[in-house]
Amino acid sequence: MGNRLSKIATRTGDNGTTGLGDGSRTEKDSLRIHSIGEVDELNSFIGLLLAEDLPAEVREDLVTIQHDLFDLGGELCIPGYQMIKPEHVARLDELLEKYNEHLPALKEFILPAGSRAASLAHVCRTVCRRAERAIVTLGRSETLNEHPRQYVNRLSDLMFVLARVLNRHAGGSDVLWQHERKR
Repeated sequence: MGNRLSKIATRTGDNGTTGLGDGSRTEKDSLRIHSIGEVDELNSFIGLLLAEDLPAEVREDLVTIQHDLFDLGGELCIPGYQMIKPEHVARLDELLEKYNEHLPALKEFILPAGSRAASLAHVCRTVCRRAERAIVTLGRSETLNEHPRQYVNRLSDLMFVLARVLNRHAGGSDVLWQHERKR
């Protein structure tokens, strides 16, 4: 493991290809690399969210999710390999239930706004949806396990719920869409 990243600039990608985890090479603009990139961007935004003041429990859950996303990228990087399993999806379902339990029921749509941490959680949600779309597109052209797609679907829902939790943590509440607002 220690020698894996001993040389960062290999120059092997100068021709527009990149190596996959199984040793094969693919175009840098392939659907697979696009999906990996979207998951990587999501993980980076979660890292940015972790730079905010967060409840300890939320922080711990997000760090676990970052590790899952790294595994998900690994699964996408090695065709035919499986790292994300039903237990990962089930854990997100449990987190959704736990965090949503104490939130008031929504009667209106909410805007992606409020505290900085909540707003960053909304950015994570939208990047997650983009990653999900990329994975769905990849799955139409190549065989993929179903769990990565399910995982990012649940994760986007969780990021929505966490945005609501984080607004309350900051002393605020949801920013409601005013459907009858004067224009």
